[in-house]
Amino acid sequence: MQLLANRGYAVLQVDARGSVGHGRAHTQAGIGEFAAAMHTDLLDAVDWAVEQGWADPDRAAVFGSSYGGYAALVGAMFTPERFAAAVDVAGTADLATFLDELSPSERAAAVTTWFRYAGDPADPRRRADLLSRSPIDRLARTGGTTVPLLVAQGADDARAVAGSDRLVTALREAGAEVDYHVYDDEGHRFTDPDTRIAFHRAADRFLARHLGGRCEPGGR
Repeated sequence: MQLLANRGYAVLQVDARGSVGHGRAHTQAGIGEFAAAMHTDLLDAVDWAVEQGWADPDRAAVFGSSYGGYAALVGAMFTPERFAAAVDVAGTADLATFLDELSPSERAAAVTTWFRYAGDPADPRRRADLLSRSPIDRLARTGGTTVPLLVAQGADDARAVAGSDRLVTALREAGAEVDYHVYDDEGHRFTDPDTRIAFHRAADRFLARHLGGRCEPGGR
């Protein structure tokens, strides 16, 4: 966040419903709200920043990791008119397939987390709902997005990278602009300092290209 502020961007971290740290009611308000009210919270925050005079509505980007990466993809696929760029780090492109591939121990833990908040893909009705909230399904139904994307993954984050591969291939076939970075020896979180530096340099260049912020010399 400090890097983005240094480059001249107003940075707003949104604690949408479903976030922890604000009490049980706020967290449980996220049940069933993936790509719905949770995304509306993000859009409301953008509108608020614009109303305060801190943000340009024509130069807003959505940037996140893990759930935040999913939220970035939802922003690009579900409300492309609201964003000039999106950065997805380890986001889930296909909720149903991602949950299908949980290990037995992960499935046991998911009963009170993923299955409660998003849905169990073993239930046909919930599976259909999961698909409707998945960026890759939205892409298939709309035919593309106008939002340039940067997608970044750790090569060892097998389930997420498989979904990202499918999404990036489909986006490129649809003519969308996508920068795709897969980092060796990294998992869901980037831990190697060299990887972190490489990723943030890529994000710095990407955002400068599409939002017009400052960038390191020669970075664009």
